[in-house]
Amino acid sequence: MVAFYELQLILLVSSCLVFLLLERHASSRKRAAAATAKDYHADRLENGGSTVPVNALAKLTRQYLLVYAIVMGADWLQGPYVYSLYREQYGMPERMVAVLFVTGFMSAGLTAPLVGVWADQHGRKKLCLVFCITYAFACLCINVPYLPILFLGRLTAGISTSILYSAFESWLVSSANSLTIPSSDLSSIFGRATLVNGFVATGAGIISNQLVSITKSFASPFIASGGLLVFAYFVIKARWIENYGGGGGTTIANVDPLQLRRLGQAWKIVRNDPILMVIGLTQTCFEGSMYLFVFVWVPSLQEASPSFPMVALPLGYIFSSFMMSMMLGSLLYTAITSYTPPPSLGSHNESSLTLHAKLSSLVCAVSAFALALSTRSESERVRFWSFCAFEACVGMYYPVQGMLRGTLIPNEHRATLSALFRVPLNVFVVVSLMTGVSSARNAVLSASSLMLAFSALMTALVVVSKADDMTSPEANARDA
Repeated sequence: MVAFYELQLILLVSSCLVFLLLERHASSRKRAAAATAKDYHADRLENGGSTVPVNALAKLTRQYLLVYAIVMGADWLQGPYVYSLYREQYGMPERMVAVLFVTGFMSAGLTAPLVGVWADQHGRKKLCLVFCITYAFACLCINVPYLPILFLGRLTAGISTSILYSAFESWLVSSANSLTIPSSDLSSIFGRATLVNGFVATGAGIISNQLVSITKSFASPFIASGGLLVFAYFVIKARWIENYGGGGGTTIANVDPLQLRRLGQAWKIVRNDPILMVIGLTQTCFEGSMYLFVFVWVPSLQEASPSFPMVALPLGYIFSSFMMSMMLGSLLYTAITSYTPPPSLGSHNESSLTLHAKLSSLVCAVSAFALALSTRSESERVRFWSFCAFEACVGMYYPVQGMLRGTLIPNEHRATLSALFRVPLNVFVVVSLMTGVSSARNAVLSASSLMLAFSALMTALVVVSKADDMTSPEANARDA
């Protein structure tokens, strides 16, 4: 089956190249349409403004994507071999591997609200620099096969994950707001980020595969990851400027180091807004399923492979195939948003918010079907392609949810709310991992499928319908 995976990777790479050509064509059409509609002003995320200079948009895009590529490359280098390092090289039982994974998610869940508050209050750039330090330390710890050190590494990795998925996005959105960049341009940055992420992850999978082949050690990708994180630290320090949430950058925060008052304010905002509640539900269900997938995809394919353990699976190539699938999802998102015309005077085209709400519901529904199919089939190839379909949904999920959060979450609590959503996410993952080993693996994937289906339904009933209500007054005003 090794040749099969190499062939699928070539096929996926070829498909991505074709879609890239189509994406360039779509981008040129979008620029031409924008040139003929200069009087149309795209919706701002939080406040209006004049057309942003092209060089400012290009500079922000370069600043963010360069750092994003480095830190995600460091993260993805570790992806294919976390499970194998613990299970095969260190010889740990699967239950202990699950406990190590759970430690990381518990750490992420407990620190997520504080990380978000600290990012808003003390600065997003500062927290991103802390991420580079803590994640590099985690890479050092995982190279020491001593259980207390491994647990320490998982604790710091959990903290780092909370920063990675809250502070970086918050820095981008806040910077875009300060430049009054239209939501359509921010959507383009999110789409490009996911595309870059796919390229980086694919390369990381191939490089990690080669590192393991050369060194005969599953730990070597983690050493390379640590080096990238050190590089990312200096790039962020040199190229990024600081930004804050509401009341950030003042010394008042020292009175309440745990920021309980700010957390209470953030929770009140979520509790009183059903749209934000559903967005939090989607984040819990989708990202929880994604993190569980990291734990189960290796043993699931090994279980279905007739040649394992006599012939080892090429995990790096399989991982790269998943990442190419994620890129295809990102390209599909870019094509959809590029070909969808903006609402114009006298028209009734759906708004960007409504479009992204519908895409969010669709992504959850397709993901639910893909995971359900993987549990129903014993075929290695069916499971592989089901997992590829799930990864394609991941490629669409990040820009879709990034736009929804950027549009609906106020800047003063952006990182706090984004991190607050990660608390139920990590609880969901911890409970699933503690029961989801060996014979219960399919049950966990089935539960994830059901949760995703429920999230798709709730997004359709709540977010899509309320997005239509929010945009209809604007349409009526234009018609009047």
